[in-house]
Amino acid sequence: MQKKITVLGIVITLLLTMIAFSACGGGQDAGADAEAETEEAASEETAETADASQYGEGFEFKQGFDLDYRPYSFVGDDGKNGGFDVEMAQAVCDYYGWTYTPVPFNWDAKDAELQSGACDCIWSGFTINGRENDYQWSKPYSDNTQKIMVKKDSGLSKLSDLAGKNVGVQTATSAYDLLNDEEGQKALMDTFADLKVFDTYTIAITDLKAGAIDAVAVDATRAAEAMANDDSLVCLDEDLGSEQYGIGFRKGEEELCNKVNEALDALAADGTVAKIVANYPEIADYITLGK
Repeated sequence: MQKKITVLGIVITLLLTMIAFSACGGGQDAGADAEAETEEAASEETAETADASQYGEGFEFKQGFDLDYRPYSFVGDDGKNGGFDVEMAQAVCDYYGWTYTPVPFNWDAKDAELQSGACDCIWSGFTINGRENDYQWSKPYSDNTQKIMVKKDSGLSKLSDLAGKNVGVQTATSAYDLLNDEEGQKALMDTFADLKVFDTYTIAITDLKAGAIDAVAVDATRAAEAMANDDSLVCLDEDLGSEQYGIGFRKGEEELCNKVNEALDALAADGTVAKIVANYPEIADYITLGK
Protein backbone atom coordinates (compact mmCIF):
# COMPACT_ATOMS: atom_id res chain seq x y z
CA MET A 1 0.00 0.00 0.00
CA GLN A 2 2.77 2.34 0.87
CA LYS A 3 4.55 1.56 -2.39
CA LYS A 4 1.43 2.25 -4.47
CA ILE A 5 0.94 5.62 -2.77
CA THR A 6 4.53 6.53 -3.44
CA VAL A 7 4.26 5.68 -7.13
CA LEU A 8 1.04 7.64 -7.40
CA GLY A 9 2.67 10.57 -5.69
CA ILE A 10 5.55 10.47 -8.09
CA VAL A 11 3.19 10.42 -11.08
CA ILE A 12 1.21 13.36 -9.71
CA THR A 13 4.40 15.27 -8.99
CA LEU A 14 5.64 14.69 -12.51
CA LEU A 15 2.35 15.84 -14.00
CA LEU A 16 2.31 18.97 -11.87
CA THR A 17 5.92 19.70 -12.83
CA MET A 18 5.13 19.36 -16.53
CA ILE A 19 2.09 21.64 -16.22
CA ALA A 20 4.10 24.20 -14.29
CA PHE A 21 6.93 24.07 -16.82
CA SER A 22 4.48 24.48 -19.69
CA ALA A 23 2.80 27.44 -17.97
CA CYS A 24 6.17 28.99 -17.23
CA GLY A 25 7.25 28.66 -20.85
CA GLY A 26 4.00 30.18 -22.06
CA GLY A 27 4.46 33.02 -19.64
CA GLN A 28 7.90 33.71 -20.99
CA ASP A 29 6.56 33.78 -24.57
CA ALA A 30 3.73 36.10 -23.54
CA GLY A 31 6.17 38.27 -21.66
CA ALA A 32 8.47 38.44 -24.64
CA ASP A 33 5.56 39.32 -26.91
CA ALA A 34 4.38 42.02 -24.54
CA GLU A 35 7.88 43.43 -24.28
CA ALA A 36 8.20 43.49 -28.08
CA GLU A 37 4.85 45.24 -28.40
CA THR A 38 5.91 47.82 -25.80
CA GLU A 39 9.19 48.47 -27.58
CA GLU A 40 7.38 48.81 -30.94
CA ALA A 41 4.87 51.25 -29.46
CA ALA A 42 7.68 53.27 -27.90
CA SER A 43 9.50 53.35 -31.23
CA GLU A 44 6.37 54.55 -33.02
CA GLU A 45 5.81 57.20 -30.35
CA THR A 46 9.40 58.40 -30.72
CA ALA A 47 8.99 58.60 -34.50
CA GLU A 48 5.76 60.55 -34.12
CA THR A 49 7.43 62.91 -31.65
CA ALA A 50 10.35 63.42 -34.05
CA ASP A 51 7.94 64.22 -36.88
CA ALA A 52 5.97 66.60 -34.68
CA SER A 53 9.11 68.45 -33.62
CA GLN A 54 10.68 68.63 -37.08
CA TYR A 55 9.95 72.34 -37.20
CA GLY A 56 10.10 72.87 -33.48
CA GLU A 57 12.40 75.10 -31.48
CA GLY A 58 15.97 75.02 -32.78
CA PHE A 59 15.04 74.16 -36.36
CA GLU A 60 17.48 75.78 -38.81
CA PHE A 61 15.53 77.91 -41.28
CA LYS A 62 17.58 78.82 -44.37
CA GLN A 63 16.23 81.80 -46.26
CA GLY A 64 17.34 82.05 -49.88
CA PHE A 65 17.33 85.58 -51.28
CA ASP A 66 18.64 87.83 -54.03
CA LEU A 67 21.79 89.52 -52.76
CA ASP A 68 20.88 92.76 -54.58
CA TYR A 69 17.12 93.34 -54.66
CA ARG A 70 16.47 96.39 -52.53
CA PRO A 71 14.37 97.04 -50.54
CA TYR A 72 13.32 93.40 -50.13
CA SER A 73 16.73 91.80 -49.76
CA PHE A 74 20.37 92.75 -50.15
CA VAL A 75 23.88 92.34 -48.83
CA GLY A 76 25.22 95.77 -47.88
CA ASP A 77 28.69 97.13 -48.52
CA ASP A 78 29.45 96.24 -44.89
CA GLY A 79 28.59 92.60 -45.58
CA LYS A 80 25.41 92.74 -43.49
CA ASN A 81 22.11 91.39 -44.81
CA GLY A 82 19.09 93.65 -44.96
CA GLY A 83 15.71 94.28 -46.52
CA PHE A 84 12.05 93.78 -45.72
CA ASP A 85 12.05 90.08 -46.60
CA VAL A 86 15.22 89.43 -44.61
CA GLU A 87 13.81 91.13 -41.52
CA MET A 88 10.53 89.25 -41.89
CA ALA A 89 12.33 85.90 -42.14
CA GLN A 90 14.30 86.73 -39.01
CA ALA A 91 11.04 87.66 -37.24
CA VAL A 92 9.48 84.31 -38.19
CA CYS A 93 12.50 82.55 -36.72
CA ASP A 94 12.26 84.59 -33.53
CA TYR A 95 8.56 83.72 -33.29
CA TYR A 96 9.22 79.97 -33.35
CA GLY A 97 12.64 79.91 -31.71
CA TRP A 98 14.23 78.75 -34.96
CA THR A 99 17.85 79.34 -35.95
CA TYR A 100 18.02 81.80 -38.83
CA THR A 101 20.52 81.17 -41.63
CA PRO A 102 20.73 83.66 -44.54
CA VAL A 103 21.55 82.25 -47.99
CA PRO A 104 22.17 85.16 -50.42
CA PHE A 105 22.73 84.34 -54.10
CA ASN A 106 22.67 85.77 -57.60
CA TRP A 107 19.06 85.66 -58.70
CA ASP A 108 19.55 83.36 -61.67
CA ALA A 109 20.89 80.67 -59.27
CA LYS A 110 17.75 80.61 -57.13
CA ASP A 111 16.30 77.31 -58.37
CA ALA A 112 19.61 75.47 -58.13
CA GLU A 113 20.03 76.71 -54.56
CA LEU A 114 16.51 75.62 -53.60
CA GLN A 115 16.61 72.19 -55.20
CA SER A 116 20.05 71.40 -53.79
CA GLY A 117 18.76 72.03 -50.27
CA ALA A 118 21.11 74.97 -49.73
CA CYS A 119 18.03 76.96 -48.73
CA ASP A 120 14.50 76.08 -47.57
CA CYS A 121 12.73 78.69 -49.66
CA ILE A 122 13.10 81.56 -52.10
CA TRP A 123 11.98 84.62 -50.15
CA SER A 124 12.98 87.73 -52.04
CA GLY A 125 10.30 89.69 -53.88
CA PHE A 126 9.46 86.46 -55.70
CA THR A 127 6.56 86.64 -58.15
CA ILE A 128 3.80 84.04 -57.85
CA ASN A 129 2.04 84.87 -61.11
CA GLY A 130 3.03 82.54 -63.91
CA ARG A 131 4.81 80.20 -61.48
CA GLU A 132 1.78 78.92 -59.57
CA ASN A 133 2.52 75.25 -60.25
CA ASP A 134 6.29 75.40 -59.90
CA TYR A 135 6.57 75.87 -56.12
CA GLN A 136 4.72 75.39 -52.85
CA TRP A 137 3.60 78.99 -52.33
CA SER A 138 2.99 80.92 -49.16
CA LYS A 139 0.16 83.39 -49.01
CA PRO A 140 0.84 86.56 -51.05
CA TYR A 141 2.37 89.28 -48.89
CA SER A 142 3.02 92.13 -51.33
CA ASP A 143 1.37 93.56 -54.42
CA ASN A 144 3.57 94.81 -57.21
CA THR A 145 3.52 96.03 -60.79
CA GLN A 146 6.12 96.17 -63.53
CA LYS A 147 7.00 99.68 -64.65
CA ILE A 148 9.32 101.51 -67.02
CA MET A 149 11.76 103.80 -65.22
CA VAL A 150 13.46 106.65 -67.08
CA LYS A 151 15.31 109.88 -66.33
CA LYS A 152 13.09 112.90 -65.83
CA ASP A 153 14.71 114.78 -68.69
CA SER A 154 14.48 111.85 -71.13
CA GLY A 155 11.46 113.13 -72.98
CA LEU A 156 9.84 109.71 -72.63
CA SER A 157 6.33 109.75 -71.23
CA LYS A 158 4.50 106.68 -72.54
CA LEU A 159 5.27 103.11 -73.54
CA SER A 160 5.08 103.85 -77.24
CA ASP A 161 7.96 106.33 -76.80
CA LEU A 162 10.27 103.35 -76.18
CA ALA A 163 10.36 102.45 -79.88
CA GLY A 164 13.96 102.53 -81.06
CA LYS A 165 15.28 102.88 -77.48
CA ASN A 166 17.71 100.76 -75.46
CA VAL A 167 15.95 99.23 -72.48
CA GLY A 168 17.53 97.35 -69.59
CA VAL A 169 16.12 94.59 -67.37
CA GLN A 170 17.45 92.17 -64.75
CA THR A 171 17.79 88.55 -65.81
CA ALA A 172 15.28 85.96 -64.60
CA THR A 173 12.80 88.56 -63.33
CA SER A 174 9.10 89.00 -63.95
CA ALA A 175 9.78 92.05 -66.09
CA TYR A 176 12.17 90.00 -68.23
CA ASP A 177 9.61 87.20 -68.59
CA LEU A 178 6.84 89.66 -69.41
CA LEU A 179 8.84 91.30 -72.19
CA ASN A 180 9.60 87.91 -73.72
CA ASP A 181 6.06 86.56 -73.44
CA GLU A 182 3.96 86.48 -76.61
CA GLU A 183 0.89 87.00 -74.43
CA GLY A 184 2.64 89.68 -72.39
CA GLN A 185 4.68 92.59 -73.71
CA LYS A 186 6.79 90.95 -76.42
CA ALA A 187 5.16 93.14 -79.06
CA LEU A 188 6.40 96.17 -77.13
CA MET A 189 9.88 94.67 -76.73
CA ASP A 190 10.08 94.10 -80.48
CA THR A 191 9.94 97.88 -80.94
CA PHE A 192 13.08 98.42 -78.81
CA ALA A 193 16.43 98.99 -80.45
CA ASP A 194 17.81 96.57 -77.85
CA LEU A 195 16.85 94.80 -74.63
CA LYS A 196 19.98 94.70 -72.50
CA VAL A 197 19.97 92.05 -69.76
CA PHE A 198 21.80 92.77 -66.49
CA ASP A 199 22.77 90.55 -63.56
CA THR A 200 21.25 93.04 -61.08
CA TYR A 201 18.96 96.05 -61.16
CA THR A 202 21.62 98.09 -59.37
CA ILE A 203 23.87 97.81 -62.42
CA ALA A 204 20.97 98.50 -64.81
CA ILE A 205 19.95 101.63 -62.91
CA THR A 206 23.56 102.83 -62.79
CA ASP A 207 23.71 102.50 -66.60
CA LEU A 208 20.42 104.37 -66.90
CA LYS A 209 21.72 107.29 -64.87
CA ALA A 210 24.94 107.27 -66.89
CA GLY A 211 23.01 107.43 -70.16
CA ALA A 212 24.18 104.00 -71.38
CA ILE A 213 20.54 102.90 -71.73
CA ASP A 214 17.30 104.87 -72.10
CA ALA A 215 15.00 103.02 -69.71
CA VAL A 216 14.72 100.10 -67.28
CA ALA A 217 11.83 97.62 -67.10
CA VAL A 218 11.57 97.05 -63.37
CA ASP A 219 9.26 96.06 -60.51
CA ALA A 220 7.51 99.12 -59.07
CA THR A 221 8.76 98.34 -55.58
CA ARG A 222 12.39 98.21 -56.73
CA ALA A 223 11.85 101.42 -58.72
CA ALA A 224 10.36 103.10 -55.65
CA GLU A 225 13.54 102.42 -53.69
CA ALA A 226 15.71 103.81 -56.49
CA MET A 227 13.59 106.95 -56.90
CA ALA A 228 13.59 107.55 -53.14
CA ASN A 229 17.37 107.88 -53.37
CA ASP A 230 17.56 109.81 -56.66
CA ASP A 231 14.95 112.36 -57.69
CA SER A 232 16.23 112.42 -61.28
CA LEU A 233 14.40 109.11 -61.89
CA VAL A 234 10.69 108.64 -62.62
CA CYS A 235 8.38 105.90 -63.82
CA LEU A 236 6.03 106.15 -66.77
CA ASP A 237 2.35 106.24 -65.79
CA GLU A 238 1.48 103.14 -67.82
CA ASP A 239 2.10 99.73 -66.24
CA LEU A 240 3.71 96.79 -67.99
CA GLY A 241 1.86 94.29 -65.79
CA SER A 242 0.83 93.44 -62.24
CA GLU A 243 1.69 90.63 -59.84
CA GLN A 244 1.95 89.42 -56.26
CA TYR A 245 4.95 88.34 -54.24
CA GLY A 246 5.05 85.14 -52.19
CA ILE A 247 7.55 82.74 -50.60
CA GLY A 248 8.41 79.78 -52.80
CA PHE A 249 9.13 76.42 -51.14
CA ARG A 250 9.95 73.11 -52.78
CA LYS A 251 6.79 71.42 -54.04
CA GLY A 252 5.26 69.15 -51.42
CA GLU A 253 6.72 70.99 -48.42
CA GLU A 254 3.28 72.04 -47.27
CA GLU A 255 3.96 71.70 -43.54
CA LEU A 256 6.84 74.19 -43.49
CA CYS A 257 4.90 76.54 -45.75
CA ASN A 258 1.90 76.41 -43.39
CA LYS A 259 4.13 77.10 -40.38
CA VAL A 260 5.48 80.23 -42.06
CA ASN A 261 1.97 81.33 -43.07
CA GLU A 262 0.81 80.97 -39.45
CA ALA A 263 3.74 83.06 -38.27
CA LEU A 264 3.05 85.76 -40.88
CA ASP A 265 -0.54 86.06 -39.62
CA ALA A 266 0.63 86.25 -36.01
CA LEU A 267 3.31 88.85 -36.79
CA ALA A 268 0.77 90.97 -38.65
CA ALA A 269 -1.63 90.76 -35.70
CA ASP A 270 0.94 91.70 -33.04
CA GLY A 271 2.29 94.72 -34.95
CA THR A 272 5.67 93.27 -35.93
CA VAL A 273 4.97 93.60 -39.66
CA ALA A 274 4.04 97.27 -39.26
CA LYS A 275 7.29 97.93 -37.38
CA ILE A 276 9.36 96.30 -40.12
CA VAL A 277 7.46 98.07 -42.91
CA ALA A 278 8.25 101.39 -41.20
CA ASN A 279 11.90 100.75 -42.08
CA TYR A 280 10.98 100.62 -45.78
CA PRO A 281 8.35 103.35 -46.32
CA GLU A 282 8.76 103.25 -50.10
CA ILE A 283 6.93 99.88 -50.23
CA ALA A 284 4.46 100.43 -47.37
CA ASP A 285 1.51 100.75 -49.74
CA TYR A 286 2.36 97.45 -51.43
CA ILE A 287 2.58 95.19 -48.36
CA THR A 288 -0.68 93.28 -47.93
CA LEU A 289 -0.07 91.40 -44.66
CA GLY A 290 -2.69 92.36 -42.09
CA LYS A 291 -4.75 94.38 -44.57
